[in-house]
Amino acid sequence: MSIEVRLLTETDDRSSFQSGDEQLNLFFRRYAGQNQFRHHIGTTYVALEGSAILGFATVTVGHLEIEDIPSSLRKKLPEYPLPILRLARLAIDRNAQRSGVGERLMRTVFSVAIELREKLGCVGVVVDAKLGAEKYYARYGFVELEVVEGALDEPPAPKPMFLPLSAVAQAAGISPRKKPDRGP
Repeated sequence: MSIEVRLLTETDDRSSFQSGDEQLNLFFRRYAGQNQFRHHIGTTYVALEGSAILGFATVTVGHLEIEDIPSSLRKKLPEYPLPILRLARLAIDRNAQRSGVGERLMRTVFSVAIELREKLGCVGVVVDAKLGAEKYYARYGFVELEVVEGALDEPPAPKPMFLPLSAVAQAAGISPRKKPDRGP
């Protein structure tokens, strides 16, 4: 399988994407383009084989308060909001699941985080892992964050997870000081 990962374009056909999760499908078909091209509040990367979209990852910037970062990871960090890259959505088409597409998209997200660190600052990546996806993110080194304020009361609540930049570089197979390439 020859997979290309690149930014979503306005002409990409998202209509046939089917991940098995209707919320993710709806987001990708209806809102990913709006968020990227009209509102400028998120950027979506797509994994393609030819013109077929096999998966997508949407990222945006955000921040974490120092007290939200696990105490073991706070060393020498300043006492003010810290910039992060948020992995807002990740989904793989049913026909491409378990084929390495998710790995390719994750490596792209990690490269973006390292590029963000170099250009603007970034201490790590945060994802709100859906129920059942925690183990997937944990294998990259993500650790669960404790939610104090703003926790969702409606089950199943996503679990916020954090991966510090030092672990991002390791998980991506990228040297911490090496300039990342945009594709895995």
